[in-house]
Amino acid sequence: MSDRPEETADVTNVDCTGTTALVTGSTNGIGRAAALALGRLGAHVVVHGRDTEAGEAVVAELSRTPGSGTFARADFADTDDVRALAETVRTETDGLDLLVNNAGGLFREGRLTDVGVDYTFHVNHLSPYLLTAELLDHLASGARVVTTASAAHQGSTLDLERVTRPDGGGGAYGHSKLANVLFSAELARRLDAAGRAVTANSLHPGAIPGSGFTRFLPGPLSRAADALSFVPGTASVADGAAEVLFVGVSPRTADVTGRYFSDLSPSTPSEAARDRDAARRLWSRSAELLGVEEPLSGYGDRSVTPS
Repeated sequence: MSDRPEETADVTNVDCTGTTALVTGSTNGIGRAAALALGRLGAHVVVHGRDTEAGEAVVAELSRTPGSGTFARADFADTDDVRALAETVRTETDGLDLLVNNAGGLFREGRLTDVGVDYTFHVNHLSPYLLTAELLDHLASGARVVTTASAAHQGSTLDLERVTRPDGGGGAYGHSKLANVLFSAELARRLDAAGRAVTANSLHPGAIPGSGFTRFLPGPLSRAADALSFVPGTASVADGAAEVLFVGVSPRTADVTGRYFSDLSPSTPSEAARDRDAARRLWSRSAELLGVEEPLSGYGDRSVTPS
């Protein structure tokens, strides 16, 4: 496949001039590749990460594309940082056309964050939930919310007691990715019920050794996973970014909402990821854990079929 995600996603002819996108976790890996591709399509991209130097380097690369970029720093383990990121976006942009919830990782050690939630669940699910909630009123008509999940959600079932205990490793990662799929589907249902012209979808970016998530694994496992980048059939960072672009800007997905994508097409997630009661419980419990009012609270019991 091409090393340009826009070519793989078949969106090279999409004109993103005038489009504003926030791509979280875009200082490296899939997020960086997606941000730069959006810049080549003409978009203004708000780059996010924890490393200011790395973020400014991406912005510098964006300045050499038809698009443009700015950097906003935030630690996704810190709720105040996430709220500050949302405030920056609201202040510095006129509206948001694309929100890519991409930041996250596989974290070896379990520990609790400032709100008493396991680090993996907090970074991978709770912060995207909070950021999206904070930006709901800033999403333009026709906007898209894209959440990077993973096929690792398969085999997990939602356990909301588990998230308040230190966790970690592959089990915690898979559980958080299940939350990503459930969150995205519930967001789509509530947006539709509220009459908002905003879509929400999740995706599996592929098994991508070069994405950087393996740095959180123990040494031998990390080296083994990185070695997979030489095995034919494993996805590249560009392939993962292509999945983001396909869901985020392709005309073919403009009216699709509430779906889970893999291999540039809608796919069927696990049975646990299709449990609407679990999705509603996750939505409400996430607000409780954050100590915030439940977003789109009046639209949680409507039955909406994904399009």
